[in-house]
Amino acid sequence: MIEEGSRRGKTVAERRQIFMDMRAQNFDEIRLSAYRTACKLRFVQRRCNLHLVDVWNMIEAFRDNGLNTLEHHTEISVSRLETILSSIYYQLNKRLPTTHQINPEQSISLLLNFMVAAGDCDGQGRLTVLSVKSILATMCGGKIVDKLRYIFSQISDTHGAMTVAKFDSLLLEVLKLPTAVFEGPSFGYHDHHARACFPQQKKIMLNLFLDTLLADPPPQCLVWLPLMHRLANVENVFHPVPCSYCGADSMMGFRYCCQQCHNYQLCQDCFWRGHANRSHSNQHQMKEHSSWKSPVKKFGQAISKSLGCVPSREPAHPIFPEQPERTLDLANLVPPRPPINMNDATVFPSGAPTPTKSALDSPSRLDEEHKLIARYAARLAAESGNPERPAGDFNFDTNRQQRQLIAELENKNREILQEIQRLRVEHEQASHPTPEKAQQNPTLLAELRLLRQRKDELEQRMSALQESRRELMVQLEGLMKLLKAQAAGSPQTSPSHGVGRPIPMPVRSAGSTPTHQPQDSLTGVGGDVQEAFAQGARRNLRNDLLVAADSITNTMSSLVKELHSVDDGAEEEEERLQNGKDRGRATGQRQMVSL
Repeated sequence: MIEEGSRRGKTVAERRQIFMDMRAQNFDEIRLSAYRTACKLRFVQRRCNLHLVDVWNMIEAFRDNGLNTLEHHTEISVSRLETILSSIYYQLNKRLPTTHQINPEQSISLLLNFMVAAGDCDGQGRLTVLSVKSILATMCGGKIVDKLRYIFSQISDTHGAMTVAKFDSLLLEVLKLPTAVFEGPSFGYHDHHARACFPQQKKIMLNLFLDTLLADPPPQCLVWLPLMHRLANVENVFHPVPCSYCGADSMMGFRYCCQQCHNYQLCQDCFWRGHANRSHSNQHQMKEHSSWKSPVKKFGQAISKSLGCVPSREPAHPIFPEQPERTLDLANLVPPRPPINMNDATVFPSGAPTPTKSALDSPSRLDEEHKLIARYAARLAAESGNPERPAGDFNFDTNRQQRQLIAELENKNREILQEIQRLRVEHEQASHPTPEKAQQNPTLLAELRLLRQRKDELEQRMSALQESRRELMVQLEGLMKLLKAQAAGSPQTSPSHGVGRPIPMPVRSAGSTPTHQPQDSLTGVGGDVQEAFAQGARRNLRNDLLVAADSITNTMSSLVKELHSVDDGAEEEEERLQNGKDRGRATGQRQMVSL
């Protein structure tokens, strides 16, 4: 009991969902009933994705589900209606590209609840065939001329003339749509609507039917129907002019221009809601524009019209033949249908009592169809051995081959789409590897770790080498200053020392002029050292350091030798002085002894 109550509550919530979404759009603020009804029905059409289903696809769905063989007053159950809607939306998904797929379950649920709310006024859970055809043919996409042609085929007789009684039944079903969106007071059904649309003394054929419904203005009860199609056509029309009320820089959809106020234009939202400012009034006559034409183009059209160069206006629809096309006679091919067993199930009109199980849901109907298919197959097999085949059989075989070819092409197309989807997924996975896949490859992780460690080691070694180079340059500068000071302060007592041990001086060659000035000063550094560091941008750092180390070694050796030579000269001078003093003392002693 609780489950049944929850299921019933869920069904009621689903039925109210589309109406709640429609009320959220604030369509009730539109002051004109025709525009208000057209906007609501257009919203339902887009919400249920019916604008993607063409009228010819809808007619094909009717034929595939066997609705063409049923009378208009035949009732079908809600489950049967759900099956029809499922075939419509799943076939639509096959025609759409993979990037524009819809949710068929949601669309089926929304449209089914809307159709039940609109067509099942008695609450019995059944709709007539005419109601289903009328609602779906009116709400689907496509040209309004094609829709009206199909509707006329449902209400005309064998001679191609409209039957007034059938047209009255059609109006009763079609006008349930405005009533379903709470516009019944404006566009509800009345008995006099059918008589008011067409004069009684004329025989209404297809062209007169189209002229009447496509006229400007159309019949009052159906004025919302062409307006809904015009709304669909101008949804993406852009007008590069500002709105005189809301101040928007541009407009989308309809554009309304006042015929009394100069350069006063309103967007469709402001006009529908009755907004006005300045000297404009809602009583002024407004002209509706569904496209944008530049002033230059308007001027050119005015000149062409004045000169008579503009061709006459084409009719709103092509002229169709008065007599309907004769159907093909397939009596020699298709055997008569076996009678239906009335004991199992019968088809009742809408006014008769409803049986417990209709002919559409009975298993006997399926058995009869299987028997009929078996008879067709047996007859084709018997006629296959006959060399003289009539033209009708040849046409039937040709049609069958065409259907087989179409089925094969559809299967091939489906396989190609699946392959394209698979390749797209593989490409995305290859171009964007996930962290999980990277963690699953230990070899790659190990190589990355080693490369990072090697990079860190090289950076540390480079820093150490640069620091060592800086320290060596500082040491060289100090050594060269020391050498200069020693060379300037040391006396040259012996010519042999000055000639034999020259002080190393800085050497600068014209060919070794450095192109890059290093950071550390090279003043006083030997030519080899300076050349080694001056060409650092073109030579290897390791070789430069080796050359610098060799130069430092040679410089230190020269410095030590020079210091040793200075010390030896001082010792010899002292010995020489000491020997002179000794000689003086000996000479004095000798003189004293001689005295």
